[in-house]
Amino acid sequence: MSSLLPFNELKLPSVAFFGRMFEEYLKFFSLDLPSLRGRRILDVAAGPASFAAEARDHGIDAVAVDPMYGLPLDTLSAHVLIDYRRMIAEMRGNESLLRYRYFPSFEAAEQSRRSAAARFLADYETGFLQGRYVGASLPRLPFGDATFNTVLCAHLLFLYSGTLDYAWHLEACRELVRVSIGEVRIHPVCGLGGRPYADLPRLQRDLAAEGIASEVRTVDYEFFAGSNSMLVLGKHPKSVASGLSHP
Repeated sequence: MSSLLPFNELKLPSVAFFGRMFEEYLKFFSLDLPSLRGRRILDVAAGPASFAAEARDHGIDAVAVDPMYGLPLDTLSAHVLIDYRRMIAEMRGNESLLRYRYFPSFEAAEQSRRSAAARFLADYETGFLQGRYVGASLPRLPFGDATFNTVLCAHLLFLYSGTLDYAWHLEACRELVRVSIGEVRIHPVCGLGGRPYADLPRLQRDLAAEGIASEVRTVDYEFFAGSNSMLVLGKHPKSVASGLSHP
C-alpha cells in the first residue's frame, strides 16, 4: 500500500457501472495470459468491462456477472453514459488520488475506459445469448460449487465498504470461494480514499476459521492511491500458493 495517502476520496453513493479493458485486468490481477488459455474464468461485478469479450479472442472461457445484465442494450448504453459522466467528473475533481503508472495521462485512462464500454456493448447481445453475460449479484451467484478455475472481482469489495457492511463482505468472500476450483482474486484492497480496508484482519481471521486461506499480494499497478494490491483467497493454503502467476 502507499504510505502517504490523501484525505479526500471519491464520492460514489452507489456502485458505478464502469468498466476496464482486458490488458488492465492482466495488470491489476497480476495474471499470466498463457496460463489463462483453456481455463474457465469468472468476472464478478464486471459492469461494462471488455474482459469477457476480449478473453474469448485469447481462447479463454470467461463469464461475466453483473446485476445489470439482462437489461436491454439501449438501457445499458444509457447507464454507461450516465455513470461514465459521473465517474469521470469524480476523478477530475480528485486528481490528487490518481497515479499515472499504467496510463501516461488522465485522457489516456478515460479513453481506455470508454473503449472498454464500447467493446462490451458491441458484444453484449450476442454474449448474453451465449451465456457470456449473466445477470446476478453477490453474495449469491447462480453457479455450482467449484465451477471456475479462477474467480476475479474488481472495484466492488472494499471500495464500497461505506455502504456494504462487514457481514456482506464476509458472505461475498465465501461465495466467491465456493464457485472457484482454485484462486479468487479481489482488487483493490482499499476504500475510495485509498486507505486499506479497515476490517481486513478480522475478515482474514473469520475466513481462516472456515478453512479459507488468504494473502494480500502487491501488484505492478496503481491507478488511484492505495490500489497496488489484491486479496487472494483459496480453499486451503496450497491453492493460494499455486497461483496463475507469482508477482
